[in-house]
Amino acid sequence: MTEFAVPRVVAHRGSSAARAEHTLAAYELALEEGADGLECDVRLTRDGHLVCVHDRTIDRTSTGTGVVSEMTLAELSEFDYGRPGEPASLLTLRQLIELMMDFTSVPVKLFVETKHPVRYGALVEAKVLAELSRFGLATPPSADFSRVVVMSFAASAVWRIRRQAPLLPTVLLGETSRYLGGSAATTVGATAIGPSVATLREHRDLVDRAALAGRATYCWTVDEPQDVELCRTLGVGWVATNHPGRTKAQLEAVPGV
Repeated sequence: MTEFAVPRVVAHRGSSAARAEHTLAAYELALEEGADGLECDVRLTRDGHLVCVHDRTIDRTSTGTGVVSEMTLAELSEFDYGRPGEPASLLTLRQLIELMMDFTSVPVKLFVETKHPVRYGALVEAKVLAELSRFGLATPPSADFSRVVVMSFAASAVWRIRRQAPLLPTVLLGETSRYLGGSAATTVGATAIGPSVATLREHRDLVDRAALAGRATYCWTVDEPQDVELCRTLGVGWVATNHPGRTKAQLEAVPGV
């Protein structure tokens, strides 16, 4: 039986099962729990700031309402993004990068997902690269030593990153094996594919097919213990989970013991 390296654990929007997603508290907890990576979604505000918000609107995740791209950073910052009894401020990409850079216990990677379709199109990737450049993260010595990975469901977004920052690792996210197992990842130069765990359950060959093409696999969102074991068995490189501490403990345990 082939032995694979243990998948590395990415905190999906932070330790979001325990803390409000995309909040400083969620990411700080993820680091305390030993996450190997931090995942975030980014959107542009009306005045050009990158904020960590998954949805098109802030209705679900804050005390306010409105479309992110139609509001300024100051307007968005007026609302609470925490849970009852646990108030939290809006998190910007810059603040999350600073948190990652300040955490010196072990190196962690930041997985940045750009959301599409959006009002500002390609400007999102341009702003992400500008922010990474501000911290010296846009031009790593090699993909292996990069502290940042950029991801998107939009092939055009992945292509823009590869064209402008060829040493940054990229993940083409997708819901279907036909999309991820076909020529799309090759065409845009993605260094990894990102199937959902539901897709991986149905198409277990995706990991091997990606490996044969020289690509890693990033699987989302892996919360159930049996799915964690599936990713371990198949040789998935990175698993995104809302339970980074629990998932890390499971993967560090000896299988079957």
